Amino acid sequence: MEKDRPISDLFALGNPLRSLEFFPPKDDAGIEALRQTATALKKINPDFVSVTYGAGGSTRDRTARISAMLRRDLGFTVMPHLTCVGHSRSELNAVADQIHAEGFRNIMALRGDPPKGGVGFTPVPDGLAHANELVSLLRARHGDFCLGVAGYPEKHPEALSAEADLEALKRKVDAGAGFITTQLFFANEMYWRFVSRCRAAGITVPIVPGIMPVLSLKQITHFTAICGATLPERLIRRLQAAGDNADVVESIGTDWALTQIRGLLEHGAPGYHLYILNRAKSALVLAAGLAA
Repeated sequence: MEKDRPISDLFALGNPLRSLEFFPPKDDAGIEALRQTATALKKINPDFVSVTYGAGGSTRDRTARISAMLRRDLGFTVMPHLTCVGHSRSELNAVADQIHAEGFRNIMALRGDPPKGGVGFTPVPDGLAHANELVSLLRARHGDFCLGVAGYPEKHPEALSAEADLEALKRKVDAGAGFITTQLFFANEMYWRFVSRCRAAGITVPIVPGIMPVLSLKQITHFTAICGATLPERLIRRLQAAGDNADVVESIGTDWALTQIRGLLEHGAPGYHLYILNRAKSALVLAAGLAA
């Protein structure tokens, strides 16, 4: 079976990479809608796309199905997510073997969130407790995997300190991660400060900024509360002034993201990763704005 190109090879070319993130829909109608969204986004030719795994590994089969569809039918380079949640080591090895056999060569390796309603993270018997352990397992199982990991410019919500969070990130990179994609942020200085701290700690892999165009104030307030990101007061005031006008809110969110991305690329970021929530419009508008 034809093999994907490792994303690390793409970074080595020196050009900024563009990537998009999809999540598996809950039913067949949602999957067909996602196919239409992905087809529309094919015109902007992202370097790769990723597919999330779901809390507690709840979307394992759908992640595999969507990843295969995006790769086989639409020709994307696809990076499936894989988490430690709910899997023993033998199960993770089996999933890794399946992913590898199908020609995928890129995985986003995450600890993952506990199932909805769960309190804290508890590995299953013979499971893994941390993402660096998953990186080590995958590297040992298939050495040609390129593995991405997550980084938090404003600290993982569960980390005891920013220093402890940075140490955990370095363990993931030392275990064999090829690049880092950040959690969403809305002030570029957060990203640059994070990159500086990573470099000082000896982390040399590419650090890709993760950007989420705002679609609603309620939704983004919920997301930032979960991941520990900060919404700038200026952005909040603009969104509040837009009220319930969804078109204006989306325009504000897209404009803010466009300004972020332009600034990031102008100052040497290795690309950008868009959290698009399975919607094509904002990504297409951003692509057009960046091409102007």
